[in-house]
Amino acid sequence: MVLLGIEALLERQRRLLVGKRIGLVTNYNVMDRYFRSTVHLLTQERGWEVKKLFGPEHGVRNCAKEGEQVSSEVDPYTGLVAYSLYGDTHKPTSEMLQGMDVLVFDLVDVGARYYTNIGTMVHCLESCAELGLPLVVLDRPNPLNGLTREGNILSPSFASLVGMFPMPNRHGLTLGELAMLYNQQLPRPCDLTVVRAEGWQRQMMWPETGLPFVPPSPNTTCFDMVLLYPGTCLVEGTNLSEGRGTTRPFEIIGAPFADAHRVANVFSEYGLPGVIARPTYFVPTYKKYVGVLCQGVQLHVTDAAALQPVKTGLLLLETFAKLYPNEFSILEPRPNDRRFLDLLAGTDELGDLIFEGRATEYLEQSKAELEAFNDKVSPFYLY
Repeated sequence: MVLLGIEALLERQRRLLVGKRIGLVTNYNVMDRYFRSTVHLLTQERGWEVKKLFGPEHGVRNCAKEGEQVSSEVDPYTGLVAYSLYGDTHKPTSEMLQGMDVLVFDLVDVGARYYTNIGTMVHCLESCAELGLPLVVLDRPNPLNGLTREGNILSPSFASLVGMFPMPNRHGLTLGELAMLYNQQLPRPCDLTVVRAEGWQRQMMWPETGLPFVPPSPNTTCFDMVLLYPGTCLVEGTNLSEGRGTTRPFEIIGAPFADAHRVANVFSEYGLPGVIARPTYFVPTYKKYVGVLCQGVQLHVTDAAALQPVKTGLLLLETFAKLYPNEFSILEPRPNDRRFLDLLAGTDELGDLIFEGRATEYLEQSKAELEAFNDKVSPFYLY
């Protein structure tokens, strides 16, 4: 049986929190195996006192849209102030952390470097290190397993909340391991404790854990979406719809200018393992192309172990670029900013290669740095 960090804490490591005033970074979709939220579990205990809540992207209530600024507010369930780490600041301030004895972090990661909960954790590490405040990370399994990595290593010059430090698109680590990896790079490391997810083994994907799947963010709808996300998230940097405003975001990809059957047929010629593209039609209810008929594909995962999500996403983008060179485009940046595709990709090389049909060559060229990353992170394995 796999015990989540929150469960291991309450069963075996309560001493970490007893008698302390706690700041808690989480949201209401972070659960134990019995669908009880970490907010509920920790605020109901009498051995310590949760004094403040801190919410990542989407807020403590986990209902704000992607990229939407969230305001700090009083949480109606607990009566605690819920400070936003996705509003005026992404980093807990000294004022927010005043009076705390420890900061507890329990959020979900989906195994892809774009997921902003990683960035929230990095900023918590930085604040705790600067203030001398202990940080306890309650670890959870990587849903995509802890062995398989894919993609290029992000260049530090492209660091942002969708890629905080050098790692591949599919990183193969848990949040606890990422915390340990980043912490040792700080000038003065944080007093960090990681509560392990007991019983998890690196080869396990989420269904093998026996734990329920609870969507960790509004568009993280199911495990198939999580499997595809390390590749299909790159669609957000283009004028294709990534399926937001449908019931299957990041599985459904398309645009008004596309022909669904043509896209599916050309993409299928690549013969990629573990995935089938089905022609589909959809009308997004928000984000790109609201109320407009789009055509494209829905990606269906047929073999989770064989799937190469980053390669799948890149070849799907190449398919649209090949078929619609005048209509398909990469989104332009906002003033004084970088293109969003470049921030997601961790490089500005990939955009041109997609139009040249050479994006997967870049993946091949990145294998040496991926191997170096494997060697670098193995000392931080907890499992």
